Formats: sequence, C-alpha cells, structure tokens
Amino acid sequence: MSAASCIQKMKLALIQLAVSPNKEKNLERVYSFIKEASQNGAKIVCLPECFNSPYGVKYFNQYAESIPDGNTSQFLSRTAKENNIYLIGGTFPEKHEGKLYNTCLAYGPSGELLAKHRKVHLFDIDIPGKITFKESDALAAGDSLTMFNIDDLKVGLGICYDIRFPLMANIYAEKGCKLLVYPGAFNMTTGPLHWELLSRARAVDNQLYVATISPARDENASYTAYGHSTLINPWGQVASTTDGKEEIVYGEIDLKSVDEVREQIPIGKQKRNDLYKIEYKNVNDGSNPASKI
Repeated sequence: MSAASCIQKMKLALIQLAVSPNKEKNLERVYSFIKEASQNGAKIVCLPECFNSPYGVKYFNQYAESIPDGNTSQFLSRTAKENNIYLIGGTFPEKHEGKLYNTCLAYGPSGELLAKHRKVHLFDIDIPGKITFKESDALAAGDSLTMFNIDDLKVGLGICYDIRFPLMANIYAEKGCKLLVYPGAFNMTTGPLHWELLSRARAVDNQLYVATISPARDENASYTAYGHSTLINPWGQVASTTDGKEEIVYGEIDLKSVDEVREQIPIGKQKRNDLYKIEYKNVNDGSNPASKI
C-alpha cells in the first residue's frame, strides 16, 4: 500500500466568496483565496454554489458555459494542478445539448477531472410573504448521484437543495462515503432555520463529515445568501464555521474519527434490512467521471 493511500488526516478549506456580476473578477478573486488556502496547508479546497456568477433564474443562461472547454472548467483544472490540491469547484451554470444544469466539478492535483455532479433536486419553493423561487424555470435536473475518491477518503457530492433529501445521503454512506460536500446558497428565510440543522442531521444520521459552502452575504443582491459555510464532524458537532462575511473556513477531516464513531454506535450494522432497505440506480462511483460530458 502506498504512503498516499494511508493518509488519515486532511486539511480542508471552504471558501465563502463574495460574488459579483463580473465573471472574470470572480475567478481572479477565488484564485487568490485558493492559493492562500493551499499555502496554509489545505489539501481539499471547496467553493460555493454559483461562485463565478450571481445566483438566480435570470442569470443561469447568461453565465452558462460548456464543459470541459468553457473558461470556468479549464480554470478549475489549471488551478487544482498549479496548487497541487483537490478542488471541489462549487457550482456554475452548465450548457449542454440545449439544456442548462447547475453543475459541480471536482479536480485532482494533476488537473484531472474526478467527478461531475448535476444538481438532482431543483429548488422550487413558495413561502408566502417570504420567498418564491423556481429553478425549474431555467434548469434541468441531474439524473445521477456522484462520488469520487481522495486517497482512502470517498466523497459524495450534492448541491444545496440536495441536502434536504436524507435518502441521498444514506446511499452515499452505504457506498462508503466519509465526507459529503454541499455547495449551497440558502437564503435569509431558510438559512437561519435549516442550514446548520440539515448539515448536522446528515452528519449524525450517516456518521460522517458534512461540508456546506455558501457565497458570502450581499444584502444588495437580488438573492441574498445566508453564508455560514460550515464543517460538521461525525458526531454531528460544528467543527468550524463563520458568519456572512467573505472568509476561508478551515477544518480537518480525520478518517479515524469516522471509523471510531461507526464502531461505537454501529447503526450501519444494526439496520433492519429484513424490514426496509434503500433501492437506487445510476450512482457514479467515480470510475467514469466524464461519462456525461
């Protein structure tokens, strides 16, 4: 077994970026934060939902790019390689065969594509007097769950609203994931109520780490993100977090901690598969990350 495959602890950085309408400036700014995180020892760097453009139905088509030849996907590949990191590239609008998707890409230290996840559950809600939003007016839904490996760490990907669907996280845990990453942009109605609650629930239910990465809060934006990018540990505790400002949030992934929690409270072995089980299909385990490009 190689030394790399025996790594037990990894430093993680969550970049809570202040996003502007200028895509080029967003990429320049996020590059400086990625470089800073790498210089501070982060091996895994995660970006927020819609890190290269404002979030909103009216923006998706305007900022959409193709993959892998668009500027943003090439930027992510190049930046991961230059900084020798695993880069989970938040999300950006993807244009593919006449449809738009909200897509997250993950790249390895050699600039290779490790995973591609299209948002599975679209954010269509209506809370009278608070917020009405319908992503399906512009976006198509993804049709697969997505995992990839960082040495011995298996990572499951979701995007924002995906975190509200516990069976998706349960499947990732059953398939061996020890970290779930959700780039997201909860708003000022649902964020204070559910952002941390859902993150802790997914972590404690599945005995793994959960990272949620938001854009920084901009009170003048048409959609105001809650912020509070957070890392939750396998006990369901907040390991590190912030408020609404632009910031890098650092944390540590300890694979031994996941194993210990699962041994001490062995819910994975105690499930009554004779009474209930989860059925699933179209789970990309990382063996063919470019299958849908």
